[in-house]
Order: sequence, then structure tokens, then C-alpha cells
Amino acid sequence: MSQPPNPSAPSMPGCWWHPNRQTGLSCARCGRPACPDCLREAPVGFQCTDCVQTGAQQQKQQQRQYRNAGMGSRTIAGARLSNSYVVTATLIAVNVVIFLVTAIQAKSLFNNGFAPLEQMGVLQTRAALGNGEWWRIITSGFLHYGPIHIAANAFSLWMMGRALEQVFGKVRYLALYFVSMLGASTAVLLFEDTRLGTAGASGAIFGLLGSYAVIVLKLRLNPTALLINLVINAYITFSISGISLFAHAGGLVTGALVTAAMLYAPARNLARWQAIGTAIVAVALVGLIGWRATEIPPQTCLYVQYQGQSQYVCVSSGSGGAST
Repeated sequence: MSQPPNPSAPSMPGCWWHPNRQTGLSCARCGRPACPDCLREAPVGFQCTDCVQTGAQQQKQQQRQYRNAGMGSRTIAGARLSNSYVVTATLIAVNVVIFLVTAIQAKSLFNNGFAPLEQMGVLQTRAALGNGEWWRIITSGFLHYGPIHIAANAFSLWMMGRALEQVFGKVRYLALYFVSMLGASTAVLLFEDTRLGTAGASGAIFGLLGSYAVIVLKLRLNPTALLINLVINAYITFSISGISLFAHAGGLVTGALVTAAMLYAPARNLARWQAIGTAIVAVALVGLIGWRATEIPPQTCLYVQYQGQSQYVCVSSGSGGAST
């Protein structure tokens, strides 16, 4: 028996949107038959125009909900993304204004160490712990000796502070800065019996440097810039007389510890664990200062004339010796 020369082909379904067009294609998402004009390329296969529009709307809604929940716009430290560095600029401005006040009081840019504000604010171990002048632990971080000192620290703070403020956000960044400052003062009080006084923002700035080191390790970044910064600051610390090695080391270690507490905190209740970790570091530093205070005898502090200038000195109670 012979077969017909042109057997009839099986009929194909019509396009969902154009029923008169037969097609063997279909949407990968809804499965409805669709002609080539009604299909769009998708990450997997082809989707019809309705599914493409629906998917785009759902994606926008999810992104909006994601942003409103504060997710997807956070840094590694859990801070909201921002290009602001207002805290860094404010810290620099405060340091510069205080330096100008001391220069006006001393009537000299280069000998502002004799200014009353400077003498009552620099970190002297015996005055701070023996005479109860605890404010020196913080105020010393905002005082500087001469224009070169303030210029160098302002430049360093501007270079490092802007990037770290964007990583940590305003609140975390301030916590890092002030706890690093506390760590620098703690190291000085523990290991130096300062008589002329220690001052400067470099302790807190070295805390930012320690923070930068932890971030490099955490993200496995290229350490070249970090190493260059460390070498330059180490050279300045050891080569220029009068710079407190312990203040720099204390700030560096404290900044690294605070950053580790923030970056390695559990993701669940992140802000709470970061606050707890930072508080533990701060309380430990305060405890060390309190222990050191028990080793300093009571002091009597007063102003005396020295080289034609009024200078603040402390005398151990019951002794005739004075320590400037």
C-alpha cells in the first residue's frame, strides 16, 4: 500500500496573545505558548512579555523592602552606606580651634605649651592620678605643641579618617576614635611617669591605623599602603625626640581590638554585640587606669614661675620635691 505523498503535519497551539499564529515555543515561567514576537530573553530561557513585566515589578518591590529594612546598604561594620565625613572634619576643626586658643593665651604659635589651657589639659601622670585631674586623659588628645604638631596630626586624621568614617558610620567611628584615645592615655599612664606632659591626637590616629590593619586582614586587601603608613609613622615615632612611643603603641593596639570586636561580632544583633565588645575594651582600660592610680601618691599641684613663665607643677604630699 502506498503512503500519501504529503501527510498532514500535527497542528501546533496558537500564541496566547496571537491565536492565529501557531507556535512551538512557550514561556519558561508560565508555560503559555507564545510566538517569537511575544517572547523576551531571560536569565534562563525565554519569558513572555507579561512575565517579564511582572518579574520586574516584583524585583523593584523586593529591593524597596530590602532597603527599608536597612539591608543591602550596609558596610562590613554594619553601618549605612554614606559618603559623608563630617565627623572627621569636625574633629580636625576642634583640634585646630583649641590650638589657636592656646596660641592666643601664650601669645606664641611655637611656645603655646605655657598657655593655661595647655598646662591644665596635657597628660601628666601625677596630676591626673595623684591630684584627681582625670579630665587630662581625654583633653590631652585635643592639645598640641606648635603648628607643625597640629598640622601633621590634622593631615593624618584627614587622610585616614575619611575612609574609616565611611566604613564605620558616625557612631561607631566616634567610639573607635575615643576608645583609641583612651588606650593611648592608658599606655602613657602605665608606662611613663610624664613630668612635662603628653599631648596630641596621634594616639587616636594610631588607633585608626590599627583599625585599618584589621580591615586589611579581614578583607584580604593589598597591604602595601598599610605597610607604607606603618613604616612612615614608625620612623617619625622613633626618630623625633619628645614623641611618646607608648601613646602610639597604646592607640594602635586599642584601635585594632575595637575594630576586631566590631568586624567579628555575630551577625545576629550585630550592633548590640559591637557595643558590648567595645564596652569591654573601654572598661578594661579604665580598670588599668584605676589600678595605676593606686600606685601614685597624693599630689599637691600649683603654678610656679619658671624662666619667666607660669608653669603648673605637682609636689608629692608630705615631700619637698616638685615634679613638673
